[in-house]
Amino acid sequence: MVVLGAVLVVLAGCGSETVETVEEATGADTAWTLAAPIRIDGVRTADGGRPLVVDAEVPDGARDCVRGLSGELDTVERGTVYVRVTYETRSLDRAAGCTGTQRVEATVKLGEPLSSRRVMVNSRDVYTPAGATPPALRHCGENGCDPTPPRCTSSSYRQAVNDTDIPEHTSWEERGCDDTWLVLDLSTRMGPVCGESADGCSSSSVSQRWFYRAEPSGWRPVTTNGDAGCAGIHKVLPELPERLCASLPRLDRD
Repeated sequence: MVVLGAVLVVLAGCGSETVETVEEATGADTAWTLAAPIRIDGVRTADGGRPLVVDAEVPDGARDCVRGLSGELDTVERGTVYVRVTYETRSLDRAAGCTGTQRVEATVKLGEPLSSRRVMVNSRDVYTPAGATPPALRHCGENGCDPTPPRCTSSSYRQAVNDTDIPEHTSWEERGCDDTWLVLDLSTRMGPVCGESADGCSSSSVSQRWFYRAEPSGWRPVTTNGDAGCAGIHKVLPELPERLCASLPRLDRD
């Protein structure tokens, strides 16, 4: 019996969209399908910045699991170079044995040197030469390529919360801040999504008090402690100024 396999893969750059279809009729062999890398491990320039080299993780196994690795320039818009990295693989079929991974390099030819522009790979990972050690580019994080420096401002507190290992939709209350240290009480609502307590809705919240230290890239969480005053926190963070902990209330827990 002949089996016809077809897979659609969409890789969209800024202002453009490419839809590719791979079909292969096969009876005894496994179909090859188009895919994007499992993970992008890094981007660097080569030969004066005109080509880019993208380090990627792809499937691997006892049989051939990857063919046709390709790196292509999609478009250049508003200071960002959009590129696509694709390959064909058998890994979607478990019988192919492509259960491992391997690291590969895809070269993307540019029409001109990269210069100061950023690079977006497969409409997901963003890299920038700013602040990087050539020829490597620097991977941009959740706060973008240029996170705000630590400040005693609401936007800076939001960045601190985003960099803390806590659930999404967590609210905060500032308890103390200076040029080096920040104290935030973070509260995450738990339980079912419902209305007001007067309507019989029961919910609770989990609260934590976090202490942050200022670094060039923003506030870095260093420890948590819910005790009142300075005694508890000074056991683990003795360098914290007393003016930032002396009036701390005991952390409320609903």
